Amino acid sequence: MATQSIYDIEVQDIKGTNCSMADYQGKVLLIVNTASKCGFTPQFEGLQTLYADLSERGLEVLGFPCNQFMNQDPADNDAISQFCSLNYGVDFPMFGKVEVNGPGTHPLYRFLKSEAKGLLGSENIKWNFTKFLLNRNGKVVKRYPPTTKPEAIRRDIEKLL
Repeated sequence: MATQSIYDIEVQDIKGTNCSMADYQGKVLLIVNTASKCGFTPQFEGLQTLYADLSERGLEVLGFPCNQFMNQDPADNDAISQFCSLNYGVDFPMFGKVEVNGPGTHPLYRFLKSEAKGLLGSENIKWNFTKFLLNRNGKVVKRYPPTTKPEAIRRDIEKLL
């Protein structure tokens, strides 16, 4: 059965605790598949800036590490968490490593990809730091490619806040 709402999906935070996307109901969400050893890894800085500037107005940035693209996030969740915190001051929510493509695709990414297709109608995530922007009702508003820097999304986010 297809997921009806993002709020029906269960996820694990980076410490391994089960939680629900329903915890983020009423928030504007920017969901990103991340990697610690990618050319786009410096985007953590921009994501953290968005979170620091806009979280009080209702933005949540949610990071989901993924190791499916050239083995660019091979570490365990603890090491990923430490890396993000030490190198980029990340204090937005990070989650346990997920698969975003293939038979092991996490239900969250199955939902996101079905709601917002990529280039030429493809559902597959092409690389790390693909971003999905959701409104306060949990609807996917836009999908951004990895090359889109977080600061370039700010205006779209502010319209939803």
